[in-house]
Amino acid sequence: MGRSTREQPVHPERSGAPTLILALACAAQLMVVLDVSVINVALPAIHTDLTVTPESVQWVSVAYLLSFGGFLLLGGRLADVYGQRSVFLAGLVVFVLASLTGGSATNLVWLIAARFGQGFGAAILAPTTLTLLTTTFDEGPRRTRALAAWTAVSVAGGAVGNLLGGALTEYLSWRATLLINVPIGGAAMWVAWLALARDDAERRGRLDIPGGVLATLGLAAVTYAISRVEFDGWKGSTVVPLAAGVVLLAAFILVERRTSTRALLPLGLFRIRNVAVGNAVMLLIGACFQAPMWYFLTFYMQDVLEYGAAQTGLGFLPHTLTTVAVGWWMTPWLMRHAPARVLVITGALVAAGGFVWQSTITPNSSYLIGIVGPGLVFSFGVGVLNTPLTTIVTSGIPAHEAGAASGLMNTTKQVGGALGLSALVTVASGGPEGFDYRTAFLVTAAILLVAAAAATLLPRGARER
Repeated sequence: MGRSTREQPVHPERSGAPTLILALACAAQLMVVLDVSVINVALPAIHTDLTVTPESVQWVSVAYLLSFGGFLLLGGRLADVYGQRSVFLAGLVVFVLASLTGGSATNLVWLIAARFGQGFGAAILAPTTLTLLTTTFDEGPRRTRALAAWTAVSVAGGAVGNLLGGALTEYLSWRATLLINVPIGGAAMWVAWLALARDDAERRGRLDIPGGVLATLGLAAVTYAISRVEFDGWKGSTVVPLAAGVVLLAAFILVERRTSTRALLPLGLFRIRNVAVGNAVMLLIGACFQAPMWYFLTFYMQDVLEYGAAQTGLGFLPHTLTTVAVGWWMTPWLMRHAPARVLVITGALVAAGGFVWQSTITPNSSYLIGIVGPGLVFSFGVGVLNTPLTTIVTSGIPAHEAGAASGLMNTTKQVGGALGLSALVTVASGGPEGFDYRTAFLVTAAILLVAAAAATLLPRGARER
């Protein structure tokens, strides 16, 4: 798939403990994903404790998303230039210090600044965890199993974050949702120091500073604009930053075309069909599952079915457990019997069917028929497609561009989620319960059908042996 065998990745930074590296990468990824959702349940407590307005406290979440989304491309390329061990440890240090700072905050500005720092650390860690796996495990069944574990952790993190955030806030304090990262991150630093091979003394090129500035500002502007659509609609406060972000990203592409060996995003990656098409499919899948699915079902369970926050979090357990179980245990076996492309197409079609079923929900639907039934179907579908799609997008990448490819994939997923949420909120607004849930879920199904069609353009690939 992609380039010829002579261009397959080498492993200049591989150490002798691949299982330990897998555990380390999954633990760091779990921290990153948890902190997207763990703070959400704590926002009312922060609002009361710090005596701030409900509108202001939303910036605690927005600051993390802005920083995380804005710095992902830069974070991915850092590992290619400075080495995976150094960058991974640096990301952990930033993340842990920001968590400690946030947990000690006495005012909102302090807390928002800490959350921005957390997002920056997360933007370094997320692509580096994936790079560690793609440069430690050769393409084939062992890499598939590693990516299946990493994907399962990424999926489970959102649901675990909601449950953990509620428990910590209720029984300890909202500060515990941030401070819990300190012992976990400290242990991860110790393991990383011992397990990861030392980086080569020679630097591999220079960092693309102009590209980094343009990409970060552009992605941050787009992320901000999309995050405000729900509250402001398509007004100047959203359209202006969105347009500015698009202009900055266009300038970024022009700069990258003139940059050779030190490009932040080597445009040659897009000549690899599995990277170009795979990221397009990833964008569409992210538009359905990265945020929108959780968002609309959360509102439905709380506003229509009148579930409490803890009950809503528990209500998502069947979805999470199904996705994790299928992705972790079943999909690696399926990939030995069917090409990855076929699994991506099949998973997208099954998930689309689940959302068509989900669109039939009514206020009188029982939890089993209205939530669990369709949820099991589309969760099965996404569980089938996640690992094959990640495998496709990261296959055939030279080792010196693995970080850039990981950063691109993570950025595509995050941008897809933000775009999907804003688009679906726009088309579904104005229903009798606040949202037209039928339209939201039918449009989600339509996006998945487009993803399945796009996936037919992926390289055929072979079954894994």
